[in-house]
Amino acid sequence: MMDVAMRMALAAAIGNLLQGWDNATIAGAVLYIKREFQLQTEPTVEGLIVAMSLIGATIITFFSGPVSDSVGRRPMLILSSIFYFFSGLVMLWSPNVYVLLLARLIDGFGIGLAVTLVPLYISEISPPEIRGLLNTFPQFTGSVGMFASYIMVFFMSLLPRPDWRFMLSVLSIPSLVYMFLTVFYLPESPRWLVSKGRMNEANKVLQKLRGTDDVSGEMALLFEGLGVGGQTSIEEYMVGPVDDKIGEGDESEENQLTLGELKKGVSWIARPNIPRNESIEIQKSVPFMDPLVTLFGSVHEKSSEMGGGSTLFPNFGSMSSVLDQHQQQPPKKDHWGVENNEIDEYTSQCDGNYSDENDDEKQQLRSPLLSREATGMELKESCSVVIGGGWQLAWKKVEDGEGFKDGFKRIYLHPENEAAENEFIPAAALVTQSTHFAIHPTEEGSKSNTQWRDLLEPGVRRALVVGVTLQILQQFAGINGVLYYTPQILSQAGVEVLFSNLGISSDSASFLISGITTFLMLPSIGVAMWLMDKSGRRSLLLCTIPVLICSLLLLVVSSAVHMDTVLQAVLSTVSVIMYFCCFVMGFGPIPNILCAEIFPTRVRGLCIAICALTFWTCDIIVTYSLPIMLNWIGLAGLFGLYAVVCCIALLFVYLKVPETKGMPLEVITDFFSVESPPENTNL
Repeated sequence: MMDVAMRMALAAAIGNLLQGWDNATIAGAVLYIKREFQLQTEPTVEGLIVAMSLIGATIITFFSGPVSDSVGRRPMLILSSIFYFFSGLVMLWSPNVYVLLLARLIDGFGIGLAVTLVPLYISEISPPEIRGLLNTFPQFTGSVGMFASYIMVFFMSLLPRPDWRFMLSVLSIPSLVYMFLTVFYLPESPRWLVSKGRMNEANKVLQKLRGTDDVSGEMALLFEGLGVGGQTSIEEYMVGPVDDKIGEGDESEENQLTLGELKKGVSWIARPNIPRNESIEIQKSVPFMDPLVTLFGSVHEKSSEMGGGSTLFPNFGSMSSVLDQHQQQPPKKDHWGVENNEIDEYTSQCDGNYSDENDDEKQQLRSPLLSREATGMELKESCSVVIGGGWQLAWKKVEDGEGFKDGFKRIYLHPENEAAENEFIPAAALVTQSTHFAIHPTEEGSKSNTQWRDLLEPGVRRALVVGVTLQILQQFAGINGVLYYTPQILSQAGVEVLFSNLGISSDSASFLISGITTFLMLPSIGVAMWLMDKSGRRSLLLCTIPVLICSLLLLVVSSAVHMDTVLQAVLSTVSVIMYFCCFVMGFGPIPNILCAEIFPTRVRGLCIAICALTFWTCDIIVTYSLPIMLNWIGLAGLFGLYAVVCCIALLFVYLKVPETKGMPLEVITDFFSVESPPENTNL
């Protein structure tokens, strides 16, 4: 199951390898471009050459999200590879600065599409248990591209007349490989296919990704993720064997959820917990901390106590068929093999009255997980399915007056701890209106404006604040500015003294140091890949940002204090290496990973485009202003400014960024839709 998803994620991440290759190549080539076009006294034009690809990325990003929501993720990745290939050819020609600027603009189109859509695509195809690992692939491949490019630039710098045009045009070769993979190997995102009602295709893609024929549970989960917003509430249930009793304060049997046979031949049920269990209290002792952070943290604390799994829900990561409410039945055949091009075509017709010969298929497409009576199409009162990460997706039939319009309410259940023999345990529940089984006729005239209206939903707004702020802080921490100009920064720090006995120039020495730095980044990313789904995204940020601050302060000292040349070169080199290695473990990949996780499917492309637009706008500001800043406040002032930004980032992550490891995407988005977390919640 996981091998297929890993291969798909790695193939998609080649788009970021090309971005890393381009970033490192322009960092080296700009030294020779300045000399040929005599730009030593024109830092504005120099900055524009580097920043032009960022301008292109910003322009294309403005359209990429909505267009990817409309035409799909895969066509946009194919277009990215075409832009990469064509830009390499134009850079090979480049007779003057203006053509070079045009080539860099086209190159930026490819970069913008890859950086925006690759994390989105990987998140949508990944199992929740390894989603963090797979979404670290873009950071890893980007660093591999940088390392390979710096090595190429280093050896070319040893030539009597280094050719910057050839340096830049080599990009076309790996872009051809990327083009082949996107066209002939990568499938479309199953979540996007479900959003367009192409159930048969989505079913086949999921079967390939998961290595099993029965993916009906995940199909239902993906369908539930089509809703945006809604009033999600947190409730508490008691979960245990059907033969046992919960004790005093039980709800009537009609309110219970049937969970099926999930442990040693014993059926399980869940009932509302009355009175509420107040074993865990939402902490408000930290001023300005978002309660959402505590809610997510409580879930992961309980998951850690359970060893990452659940005795109650043993089918971790699997999608099982639902058993009948009253008797055990063999697994049902997956009913998602009915093709329908528009979801609304059947959701608007499913009103419970069926008359023609195709009605049975429509009902199966709409409700593949509900057991049905042998005598008709009546839906059961409740059913459930395991969706991975210790979570159970359940539905409960509701009547008018219960706060839901019609149909079923959706319940994501998570147990507090392991269940002993014949014991009931508390389970947290996120409860909202079911997208899958509710009846909501659509208004065709309003479809075009739906996405933009969805941005006003409280859960989407809340997620956008987290995503956009992280992107701003990431860029103003200075990573891309330092990255593009690492050779010049190291050259000013006097690194050539470290290689004086080798007889190589200052330019070549700076390229070699840059290559060594990117090489050392690779094991750091490997550690991040290992920890991303163990320690989690939030923990990695809280551990690595302080190291970023220390390395930046060390750079300030090495730049501002007069010291021996060799000592200054060593301190600068060690500080830059520390900075890059810690950045790629935390602040590098995690903002993009979180942005690909916290938005609902229907607006995921649009929201990620907004975050990416913020990313590129800030990147342009940082990159374009860096030569000016170096001349104005020097290295010490520049790195001191970045250290202040990192301090602000550390505070923001602590107060506002929740932990999302191991949770299905649809559960994460439901958490963000919780309007008022209760003061006492058993999570």
